[in-house]
Amino acid sequence: MPNVWSVHIRDKECALCFTNGKGATKKAALASALGEYFERLSTNYFFADFWLGETIANGPFVHYPNEKWFPLTENDDVPEGLLDDRLRAFYDPENELTGSMLIDLQSGNEDRGICGLPFTRQSDNQTVYIPMNIIGNLYVSNGMSAGNTRNEARVQGLSEVFERYVKNRIIAESISLPEIPADVLARYPAVVEAIETLEAEGFPIFAYDGSLGGQYPVICVVLFNPANGTCFASFGAHPDFGVALERTVTELLQGRGLKDLDVFTPPTFDDEEVAEHTNLETHFIDSSGLISWDLFKQDADYPFVDWNFSGTTEEEFATLMAIINKEDKEVYIADYEHLGVYACRIIVPSMSDIYPAEDLWLANNSMGSHLRDTILSLPGSEWEKEDYLNLIEQLDEEGFDDFTRVRELLGLATGSDNGWYTLRIGELKAMLALAGGNLEQALVWTEWTMEFNSSVFSSERANYYRCLQTLLLLAQEEDRQPLQYLNAFVRMYGADAVEAASAAMSGEAAFYGLQPVDSDLHAFAAHQSLLKAYEKLQRAKASFWAK
Repeated sequence: MPNVWSVHIRDKECALCFTNGKGATKKAALASALGEYFERLSTNYFFADFWLGETIANGPFVHYPNEKWFPLTENDDVPEGLLDDRLRAFYDPENELTGSMLIDLQSGNEDRGICGLPFTRQSDNQTVYIPMNIIGNLYVSNGMSAGNTRNEARVQGLSEVFERYVKNRIIAESISLPEIPADVLARYPAVVEAIETLEAEGFPIFAYDGSLGGQYPVICVVLFNPANGTCFASFGAHPDFGVALERTVTELLQGRGLKDLDVFTPPTFDDEEVAEHTNLETHFIDSSGLISWDLFKQDADYPFVDWNFSGTTEEEFATLMAIINKEDKEVYIADYEHLGVYACRIIVPSMSDIYPAEDLWLANNSMGSHLRDTILSLPGSEWEKEDYLNLIEQLDEEGFDDFTRVRELLGLATGSDNGWYTLRIGELKAMLALAGGNLEQALVWTEWTMEFNSSVFSSERANYYRCLQTLLLLAQEEDRQPLQYLNAFVRMYGADAVEAASAAMSGEAAFYGLQPVDSDLHAFAAHQSLLKAYEKLQRAKASFWAK
């Protein structure tokens, strides 16, 4: 593909720290990847899904030296000094939020309280402390950026906010967009060449003005794949029309070859399904969500505008802020310079949220933290049988989805070489039932595990579960003698699997393939490499803030 480059970079010592870059040249793609790398390091985003262990949770600071901790109150109200009135009204209109819901996943430290990060409210330059828990749950990576200057980083961060906000509006409201005229496209020959190459390969391309009548600096480019009837919409934003257009076209193929363009969905007339929040979330994750046929209507809902918001980065920042102010929205910015690169995180409530505020109740990333020590201690545990069965009840009562991966619930980087990697709540229930001596319940959850998880198991683990299921079924046959079948089982499943399954059924070793884990997660090499990377970052922060 001419003028479309994409690159993947990662930390040699920590595979979880990686970014992708895109650009019209090889250097531009590398600059894009490095920019994103610094953005994610500066904002701690590489570590957003992980618990950082007891040592960091009790260290001088967890996220940044300028963080502020708010102890939990006796009645579990959200402590004074966190958020401002506008934010409280937005996140908690019914006054139902509790302090304990706002403990951050990374520290999981209830004794320390709620960690608030300082943001500058742009309307009056006042400092407002926003809980890390809210940032991580509702905004994920949106509004983060790095740049050569503070304003460049901020312009890039605001552009991303506009891109996703307008993209969601266009998709959810099934808006019909105006095509960019050929004479306007002709100003950007590299983009035209990339589009023509894609079309020659059999992929029709639509280039649209996504500014909604000149209001926002957004472009939309859609690729059709007639081979399977699907489409893929790419969005890009920047105050400069040409930059936004180039970004949108290169985004089409970031990290993909032409052969990878068959994973998207067909357009639909079901506008209700298109507008559903889960569809918009899918678009945020990998752009593979549904698109309405209405996007392509001949008569657009807005006229084409040959917009241009470009100027110096200072002027561009002021221009983008003016657009937001016109909509009566508040902007909160945290600037970071501790890595020698300007970076920022921008929050615009009701505009930059990726997930709705109700997710603080329904899908909070720290909702399993109180179970972490208990679950990690299971492989070496010697509880009363009843206690294992009580834990199954607790998992049910607290409403955990059986499909939830335990490593994600607890914030663990387990590596893929052990049973923790594929462990879901449903499989954990099978193990708990075995440890608790309830073989009927164990069979139910073993069969659930085989049905829903075996595709990701190693051949050894899949074989173990086939063996376990057979032994559990045999245990229900009162008139059969288990020893009569031992030789056949050993030849079918192997002696190791028969021994492991027998030990699980007796309750002696129910947690197959799970090693015991200590409070700093030394059992997981992947998590240790993540912590080493974070410790380097912590040293850079401490050194910068000490100046």
